[in-house]
Amino acid sequence: MTYQLPFALQQTKDDFRALELHDRLQLLLEFSNELPKLPPRYAEHPGLFERVEECQSPVFIVVEVDVDKVVHVFATAPREAPTTRGFASILAQGLGGLTVDEILAVPDDYPSDLGLTEAVSPLRIRGMTGMLARVKRQVREKSAA
Repeated sequence: MTYQLPFALQQTKDDFRALELHDRLQLLLEFSNELPKLPPRYAEHPGLFERVEECQSPVFIVVEVDVDKVVHVFATAPREAPTTRGFASILAQGLGGLTVDEILAVPDDYPSDLGLTEAVSPLRIRGMTGMLARVKRQVREKSAA
């Protein structure tokens, strides 16, 4: 049986791959404007977030795993770093609401599959890969607790 990405991640991948290179960057910028706002419990407590060291820009992530093993992903990234903010938005929207098992099954190279490797620097792709790795690590830790 072949692995199938969760719907939102597959849709995002398909959307990016259907576009020309320039339009992919535009879509990434659109995602940067759609990074979900933080709930007050996090907006007022930035110390609860983990810094994603692989990102050149200051990106912070925190996940929650509820009693039903459903994951909620929260991220911050500066508006002046739209590429990084776009990646954070893709992951927050695409991973949020999935189960622990669904998130852990997402391929680690998902960021490279979006078709942006020709448009953004390898460092930026590495940053998004780092974001995904942080989410997965936090999910593993919090679901085991």
